Amino acid sequence: MITPPSPPAAERADGSSSVRIGALVPLTRPGWIEAGQHLLAGLELGVREVNDAGGIVGRPLELVVRDTAADPQRAAAAVDELAHLGVAALAGEYHSVVARAAAARADALGLPFLCSSAVLDALTEQPTEWVARLAPPQSRGWQVYADFLLNAGHRRIAVAAQSSVYWAAGTRILRDYLAPRGGTVIELDTSALTPAALCDELVDRRATAVLLLVGHPEPAVSIVQSVRGDQRLAEILIGAPAGQPEFAEWATLLGDDGAAIPFLRYLPERLGPLGARVETALRERLAEAPSFVAFEGYDTVAVLADVLRSHGVDRARTAESWPRVAVEGTRGQIRFSRTPGISVWQWARTPIHVVDRDPAGPDRFRILHAG
Repeated sequence: MITPPSPPAAERADGSSSVRIGALVPLTRPGWIEAGQHLLAGLELGVREVNDAGGIVGRPLELVVRDTAADPQRAAAAVDELAHLGVAALAGEYHSVVARAAAARADALGLPFLCSSAVLDALTEQPTEWVARLAPPQSRGWQVYADFLLNAGHRRIAVAAQSSVYWAAGTRILRDYLAPRGGTVIELDTSALTPAALCDELVDRRATAVLLLVGHPEPAVSIVQSVRGDQRLAEILIGAPAGQPEFAEWATLLGDDGAAIPFLRYLPERLGPLGARVETALRERLAEAPSFVAFEGYDTVAVLADVLRSHGVDRARTAESWPRVAVEGTRGQIRFSRTPGISVWQWARTPIHVVDRDPAGPDRFRILHAG
C-alpha cells in the first residue's frame, strides 16, 4: 500500500513551525452546542498543558478548530480543508453520524483521526488503520444500559425515537439484547406523536420504562415535562441512554423534573490524581462542572501528543502507532486494540456507568449500575 506523504508543518507568524491538530466540534445548532463546548474545553486544556511542558519536541502544538454543526457534509468538507492545511491528525467530534462521515473521509485521505466521543459501532464501513476511538462502541454501552433495566425489573420498555442511523442502531441493540432475556421493546415515533399522545401510548401499551432516543433540548424536554405531569405515568421510569442529562442545561431547563432519569456516563467511580487535577482545571475553564465529554477531549490530546512525540508528525507513522499506544489518561490507561465487530482501533476499557441526577440534589450524580 502506498501511503500519502505528510505535508510540511505550518509556519507560524513568528517563524517557528507548529504541529497542527485539526479539531472537529459541534459549536452551532443543530449541533449539541454544550457538548461541543465541553469537548473543545478538554481539547484546548490538553494543548495548553502540552505546550507548557515544551510542546512536541520543542515545537508548539496548535489546534485548528472547525465547527461541524452536526452536519456530516460540513464535517467531510472540513476534513478536506484540514488535510490541505497540513494537520498531523484529526481529533474530536461528538455526533456519531457526523463522526462517521469524517472518519470515511479521513480514511480515504490517509489522515489519522482519533475520535473522542462518537459511539456508533460502524464508524467506518470497512476496517481501517487510520481511525482510533476513545468512546466505547454503542453496542457495549447500550447493553450495559439494558442490563440495568432488566435488573431494575423492567420488561416492557418503550423507546420514544426520532429517525436517525444512531437512534435506529440503539433501538436494534436494545431489542436484540432484551428479547432473549424476556424484555420487549415498544417503538414510538416522536415525529408522529405529540408529547400528550405519546403519554397515551405509554399507558395503552403498559410500558414500565420509556427511553428518550431524541434530540436535546427538544423534543426531549417537552416529553419529560409531559410524562412527569401525567398522573397515569407516576411510576414509569424515564431513561436517556445517550446522556442528555449529563449537561448543566438539562438541570436548568427541567429542574427537579430532570432528576432520576438514568443515562450512560463514561467516567470511573472515582477519578485518580490526574483526573482530579484535570477536573479542577476544566471546572475553572467552563465555569461549571465538566462532563465526561470534556475528559474525552483532554484524553484525545494526551494520546496524540504522546504519539507525535514518539513517532514524529508523519501521518502514516501515526496510524501505525495505534496498537502501541499506552497513555495514562484521566479515566485510566488508554490502549487500543481490535474489537470484534468494530472497524476502528478501539479503547476497550473505557469506564461505563449508568447514573442519574439525585432527586435530593439535582447537581449531584448517583451511580446506579456499573458496566
